[in-house]
Amino acid sequence: MTALRTLLRESDLSRPRVALAILTGSAALGSAVGLAAVAAWLIARAAGMPSPADLALAAVVVRFFGIGRGLFRYLERLVSHDAALRGVVALRARVYERLAAARADKVLGLRRGDTLSRIGADVDSVGDAVVRGIIPLGVAVVVSGIAVGINGWMDPRAGAVLAVALVVAGVGAAALTWRSARLAAEASVTADARVTEAVMSSVDAAAEHKVWGTAAAARASLREADAEAERAQDRSARPAAFAAALQALSAGAALVGCLWIAVTGAADGLYGPTTAAIIVLLPLASFEAVGGVPAAVTQLFRSRKAAERILDIAPNTPEAEDGAPSAGTTPDAQEPVATDTVPAVELVAVSAAWPGMTPTTPLSATVHRGGALAIVGRSGVGKTTLLTTIAGALAPAAGSVRIEGKPATRELLGTTVGMTAEDAHVFGTSILENLRVARGDVSDHEAVEALTLVGLMPWVNGLADGVHTVIGAGGDSISGGERRRLLLARAFLTPQPVVLIDEPAEHLDTAGRAALTAVLQRLRQQDRTVVIVTHHLDLTAHVDTVVSLDV
Repeated sequence: MTALRTLLRESDLSRPRVALAILTGSAALGSAVGLAAVAAWLIARAAGMPSPADLALAAVVVRFFGIGRGLFRYLERLVSHDAALRGVVALRARVYERLAAARADKVLGLRRGDTLSRIGADVDSVGDAVVRGIIPLGVAVVVSGIAVGINGWMDPRAGAVLAVALVVAGVGAAALTWRSARLAAEASVTADARVTEAVMSSVDAAAEHKVWGTAAAARASLREADAEAERAQDRSARPAAFAAALQALSAGAALVGCLWIAVTGAADGLYGPTTAAIIVLLPLASFEAVGGVPAAVTQLFRSRKAAERILDIAPNTPEAEDGAPSAGTTPDAQEPVATDTVPAVELVAVSAAWPGMTPTTPLSATVHRGGALAIVGRSGVGKTTLLTTIAGALAPAAGSVRIEGKPATRELLGTTVGMTAEDAHVFGTSILENLRVARGDVSDHEAVEALTLVGLMPWVNGLADGVHTVIGAGGDSISGGERRRLLLARAFLTPQPVVLIDEPAEHLDTAGRAALTAVLQRLRQQDRTVVIVTHHLDLTAHVDTVVSLDV
């Protein structure tokens, strides 16, 4: 549970709120125990036909516990969900911070659906550990202690019998299904992630599936993932079924044992019939508390697996495994510096490939500070893969890449190298905040300058809130050309001295090409180095060096 504890600490979970949730939850179930005890006393006492005045107080207490159970349950829901939701909000911010410092090659190797599952459903699952795991277990311990205390105060033998039965029902049931619950819960988390991944693949690439005739295969993959999730849910239900059976047997044994003790105790004159009635009926209510223990244990396993998946892409520390400093923490003395003699970007017989791919054609090129390099080639030849290698996110299949005199590594991505991918995400927020993806302190004036450079200000001026206008997630509320220009503006605002842009001319008309040329010129005027990959050969007129991946 180390990963889960780590993330719960980072969620800034309020211990007082959790304690208050356990207290109110215990009050709710404690009201059920108190109701059973007082109702048993009232029934037994009323059988003797006493004066109504003798029963008045007990009748009021019964009403109090009856109303209190619902009231305290409502308060427990408010407090527990408030604590969990606050924690999830804080944790999600921490996870994004971890992702920003994580290994780029690890994150880029994941499908978008898997990434969204980890920062979405998995973070929610960590929050569920509080509401469905920690708090129910705390309530079970408190209420069981209260029930055992009441029965033990009236008859120590009855208290002992109830204590043993509750331990068997709670701890025993959890232990009985420990391994199967762990395996089932972990399988369920993985299966749910596969469903999310398949859904995102089907929705995001719907147009491509239609063009290439792969829609049926995508639907089949989604059905398979959904069927696996259902099987995982079924496996999760089996441990709960075994636990429920054991709890029913434990409750029956406690009832029979307490009944025998109460009858013999009353026959021996140790206490009256009202006390005997309480001893017999109290176990019926007390087992409600431990009924949620197996589900709570299963949830903790689910949350642990979710926490491990989060930490898998967002490690505990931003330090590289080999001890090298992470992005954003490179010491000044170690920062690469380009000079007239040290190229800003140097490719030496470099070829690139993802695992299982055929490496690209080896290329060699040299670009000095303020220069521009274009890598051209037909679609699918591996231009984006090579650009990812230049960025340091993917190790070269052969040859080497040096950025300002240093080997290209992931530590340089975000500090020395800035990359704008062809499919870079446009977030469902304002235009200004989308530009701040490049640099978090971009001002309104700087945003207007960048948007003017790419020719988007006439469009922005026509919007209701200008640069503060909210656009749809993925850029689905703007045209392809507007989206590409927005990404060019983002690339212009990046602070890194080496700028990599993937297919910058896609979806651009003549005016858009002119805007792209203006961006390239301004970047070079700022003494920054630009590397673009494209299959539009007319862009090569605006660069110093052109290399081709076509054989």
